[in-house]
Amino acid sequence: MMNQLENVIEIKEEVKEALNNNKPVVALESTIITHGMPYPDNIKTALEVEQIIRESGAVPATIAIMNGKIKVGLTKEEIEELANQKDVVKTSRRDYPVVLAKGLYGATTVAGTMIVAKMAGIKVFVTGGIGGVHRGASETMDISADLQELAQTDVAVVCAGAKSILDIGLTLEYLETQGVPVLGYQTDQFPAFYTRNSGFNVDYNIASPEEMAKVMQFKWDMKLNGGIVIANPIPAEFALDEDYINQSIENAIKEMKKKKITGKETTPFLLSKLKEITEGKSLSANIELVKNNARIGAKIAIAYSAL
Repeated sequence: MMNQLENVIEIKEEVKEALNNNKPVVALESTIITHGMPYPDNIKTALEVEQIIRESGAVPATIAIMNGKIKVGLTKEEIEELANQKDVVKTSRRDYPVVLAKGLYGATTVAGTMIVAKMAGIKVFVTGGIGGVHRGASETMDISADLQELAQTDVAVVCAGAKSILDIGLTLEYLETQGVPVLGYQTDQFPAFYTRNSGFNVDYNIASPEEMAKVMQFKWDMKLNGGIVIANPIPAEFALDEDYINQSIENAIKEMKKKKITGKETTPFLLSKLKEITEGKSLSANIELVKNNARIGAKIAIAYSAL
C-alpha cells in the first residue's frame, strides 16, 4: 500500500532539496486559490505569498491534488491551472481517498494541508484563518475538521486567528479540551481574522520566532501529539472596524440561512457575501493578513530549522 502512496505524492524538486538539507519550508493551502478568493486575486495572492516566503529566506510549498496526484509545491503554471479549474473538491481528511481514487482535482483545507505537510516533514504551515465551531453549532453540530486535525497532527499553523464568521469562544474551548496550545505571536489577544481582537485571550504570548521554535521543539520532543495555533493579528492599518465587520457577518449569515446553505459550502458563501456587503474591504483585509502570516511563518520556519 505504501508503494501506491509513493506513486501519488509528488514533491517539487526545490521543496525536496530543502527538506533533505534541513532548510526552512513553509506549507501553504490551496482552498484559498479555489474557494477563498475570486479570480484573478486568487492567483495574484498565491504567487505574492510564495514570493514573500522566498524573500524571507524559506521555501514555499503550496499543497494541492491535481489529476489524482498530491503535489507538495506547485509551479506558477500549476497554480494558474488550479485557479481556472471547475469543480475542484474542497479536500479535508474524509475526502482524500475519494479524490485520489477518482483522479480528481482537490484544494486542501487547513486540515487537508496539515495531513500532507506532516507526511512530507514540513512543520510550519501558513493560512488565513483556521476553521472552528460555527455559530449555532449547538443545533447544527457544524464543527470544522480543522480542530480535530489540530488535536492530532504535528504541524504549527500560523493564522490570523479563527475566521470571524465562527463562534470564537466555543472554538477556543474545543482547542483547550484537545490540548492544543493557542499562542499569540507578540500579542495577548486572540485575533478574529479581520480584526486584531476577538474579545478572547490566547493561552500564552510568545515574543519571538526563536521562542516559538523552542515551544514547538519541546512539544514534539515530549511526544505531545497535535498541532499548535500561532495567532498573528492582521496589521493595524489593514484591520476592519469591529462593529462594521460583525454587522456585515450577521447580515451574511441571515442570507445563508435563508438560502439553506450548509456544510462545506458555508465558508465560501459567507466570504463571497461578505466581499459583496463590504464592497471589497473584507477581501483586501484577507489578502493583507495572509501576506503578514507568510512573513511571520517564514521567520518561525527559519528559527525551527536552526534548532
